[in-house]
Amino acid sequence: MELIRFLLIAICMGDWLGGSLPSDGLARVGLKKRNLDLNSIHAARITRPKITSFAEVTSNAEIVYLKNYLDTQYYGEIGIGSPPQIFTVVFDTGSSNLWVPSSKCLLSITCYFHSKFNARLSRTYTKIGIPCKIQYGSGSVSGFLSQDHVKVGDDIIIDQEFAEVTREGLLALLGVQFDGILGLAFQDIAVARATPVWYNMAQQGHVNQKVFSLWLNRDPSSEMGGEIVFGGLDWRHFKGDHTFVPVTGRGYWQIQVGDIFISNNPTGLCAGGCNAIVDSGTSFLAGPTRIVAQINHAIGARGIVSLECKEVVSKYWNSIWDSIISGLRPEIICVDVGLCLYNNSTVIETVVDGEAADRLSVDEGGALCTFCEMIVFWIQVQLKEKKSKEKIFHYVDELCERFPNPLGKSFINCDEITAMPSVSFIIGNRSFPLSPEQYIVRVEESYATICLSGFAALDMPPPQGPLWILGDVFLGAYHTVFDFGNHRIGFAVAA
Repeated sequence: MELIRFLLIAICMGDWLGGSLPSDGLARVGLKKRNLDLNSIHAARITRPKITSFAEVTSNAEIVYLKNYLDTQYYGEIGIGSPPQIFTVVFDTGSSNLWVPSSKCLLSITCYFHSKFNARLSRTYTKIGIPCKIQYGSGSVSGFLSQDHVKVGDDIIIDQEFAEVTREGLLALLGVQFDGILGLAFQDIAVARATPVWYNMAQQGHVNQKVFSLWLNRDPSSEMGGEIVFGGLDWRHFKGDHTFVPVTGRGYWQIQVGDIFISNNPTGLCAGGCNAIVDSGTSFLAGPTRIVAQINHAIGARGIVSLECKEVVSKYWNSIWDSIISGLRPEIICVDVGLCLYNNSTVIETVVDGEAADRLSVDEGGALCTFCEMIVFWIQVQLKEKKSKEKIFHYVDELCERFPNPLGKSFINCDEITAMPSVSFIIGNRSFPLSPEQYIVRVEESYATICLSGFAALDMPPPQGPLWILGDVFLGAYHTVFDFGNHRIGFAVAA
């Protein structure tokens, strides 16, 4: 404990926005913040890899977390080359590659609105030339690998691999205020297995400890967007002790979270544990639709009407209700009413035309099966709260009318924020609550301030799912330590 106190005292002696602190083995980067607008709001996505990059995807990379950066708010400056060419980048814990636009990017209009790396102006540049393509949820960027010195804070990382992008397939990057991405996740998910910047910082002795910490300033009136500290942490940015939990997955900063509570009411799905990726490159909190629908209903978020969901309620409500009340196992209720098929012979075997049929997947089996399973889940949650059949029916019907918008735009009344409930995540057997002021995203438009739910729907099938993405909405409330040396993550209340 005394050693920790000494470390914290030493950290606070550095400059507020200084670069590296050689005596402490720290490197600091101040972050800038941009305001969101309605055109930039998109939900996070999970998808299977569609494109194999210049290096083959590792055998364990069955699922790739693909996202967009259109709603990213926080970014900082780095330099590439000798002398350094300055770029603004997103410090992204949800990816592992460093890329910036190349001076050879001639066919993508977006490149003309961002700084471009010119290899001929750097005396330390080394050509690699291997072509690459990095896929995201809203498009892709492509180019080739290069190597040069990278300046982070006042530290110079020697011979860092990075991608020079010659084609930006993301037209929406035209309006963003950052040039590229600096990934801070693990090498396992790096395209071409390129060594991440953070790895080289540790290996080349720029930091004394294999940790970095992130503080995001959610004060809209402040010019300072936040700070990332490589090699340690700054006690001024948090209160109390950090709660540390182990990293549970390969590639991402993935942890286990327990149940999610709306006020004091459990939502149920993650009571046995759910995976969560801690991702500074995503502004929102994204999670299973069946949970996000409950949250958005509780806070009055206006989503979209799901006709499929209402169809299941209108046609199958009594059958589903009777099956639940009779004690039929929840996982086979939707099979019993004829909306789902099942391939697990230990549970049930459905026979169609005399032959056993497999349970259709979400993609192949249609939406009715999926909505039926959600409705069964919602009824179970309400029954645990001892609600009547009539009240549960109206509740489920309202959920169908407030379904999370797939584009992430679930509007709420800004005047009702103070009356909204808290939403809490259980992490490491401790509760991490978010107040309405923390989970509501305010979007400044020319004519008014618009308020959006900070929760977006994201559905991931087992075994990777159910999955949560803890983005900037969560990280703004909790100072976060990414402990690479001990393979763990720590959270403390942000100051």
